[in-house]
Amino acid sequence: MPIKDVLGKLSIDELRLKGKRVFIRADFNVPLDDNLRITDDSRIRSTLATINYAIDEGCKGHPCLAPRQAQGKAGPPFSLAPVAKRLQRLSRQGCDFRP
Repeated sequence: MPIKDVLGKLSIDELRLKGKRVFIRADFNVPLDDNLRITDDSRIRSTLATINYAIDEGCKGHPCLAPRQAQGKAGPPFSLAPVAKRLQRLSRQGCDFRP
């Protein structure tokens, strides 16, 4: 049964992606230690199948990194740079980080 029948939404593998641009929204709020190193990258790894599928199907995937929960604060503990670096290391094609 197609996932659309269950959730009312299509799955990425039910779409024609060749030549398209795909916006992939993901929650990459991962835990960091005191040295701003990722301690658990399971949220990043869980998106790789979708990102790589989009790339394999001939489209440009655009993962959107949602801002970390900063509650109005800024600075290194709330930067997505460590996430972008890990995503670049794990993905087949790499990624650009634009703060």
